[in-house]
Amino acid sequence: MEHNSHQPPVLADVARIAGVSVSTVSRTLTGRTPVSPDLRAKVESAVAQLGYRPNAAAQALVSGRRSTIAILARNTLRYGYAATLQGVEESARAAGFTVTIAVVESDAPADISAAVGLVLSQPLAGAIVIEFDAVGVATLEALPMSLPVVAVAGALRPSGPRPHVFLDDETGGRLATEHLLGLGHRTVHHVAIPATRARSGRSWGWRQALRAAGVDAPAVVRAGYDPSSGYTAGLALARLRGVTAVLCGNDEIAIGVTRALREQGRRVPEDVSVVGFDDQPFAEMWAPPLTTVAQDFTELGRRAVSLLTSWLDSGEKPTDWVGQPSLVVRESTAPPR
Repeated sequence: MEHNSHQPPVLADVARIAGVSVSTVSRTLTGRTPVSPDLRAKVESAVAQLGYRPNAAAQALVSGRRSTIAILARNTLRYGYAATLQGVEESARAAGFTVTIAVVESDAPADISAAVGLVLSQPLAGAIVIEFDAVGVATLEALPMSLPVVAVAGALRPSGPRPHVFLDDETGGRLATEHLLGLGHRTVHHVAIPATRARSGRSWGWRQALRAAGVDAPAVVRAGYDPSSGYTAGLALARLRGVTAVLCGNDEIAIGVTRALREQGRRVPEDVSVVGFDDQPFAEMWAPPLTTVAQDFTELGRRAVSLLTSWLDSGEKPTDWVGQPSLVVRESTAPPR
């Protein structure tokens, strides 16, 4: 009987095509006991013919080696999250691991418990938590210390019980603010994304740069992550006197701020300089091309897997890794008139 092409092939299908027993196929694929070259060739030919892929959970039971890495995140669509996931998936696949993703709906205990319970029901080698927001912070704390977990974060802080890979966005905030002050702007206003901790991240870098220059920090304008919240913030800034330079918490906010300023008759960069953060792919194509802080989220994901696999191989908790941002100067910033 031919294999049903609508169903994925199983071990019994390989055994039937190869003309051997299921146990023989299992021994051949796992390498637990030696088999003859002819027998191995038959099994491998059947595997290739059917496109058979071993079940990761079954292999873990047989070999004792767990091969799945769980990723827990609040969001999988926004640029930083998605690019980090890409780096994790690419690096995990190259290391021979499969990846499962659990989206944590909110920081409500029930939602966190549901996501953690889902991943812990699988034969995990370890986990990676994207800790870009308050949900990620709470999720990390909910995972058992017995499970090897690496956290991915932007707000640099001292080492803790879990190893981290960081993007030093505090330095990015400082670089952007120093750039605007260096152009001659008397101060820099800031439209901030939600923070996970006080005195950390890009907002803290902005504040520290102003303090070092002897400039009082203007009141922070709060926003979300999306362009519409940036638009609302831009309308508020347009009503203020003396606004000539704005640092935005991400590139999407910068787009919203720019549109609002233009609608209120404020040109960018002739009247107001605008700086974004993250260097998303559209930043260079925006009009005017956006000056921004570049962060390599994909490399951040790769580094998280590297730390986790090192931990699994050596049994020793790895040290934190920190990636440095860079300022990309384009056409949305200029000296004040």
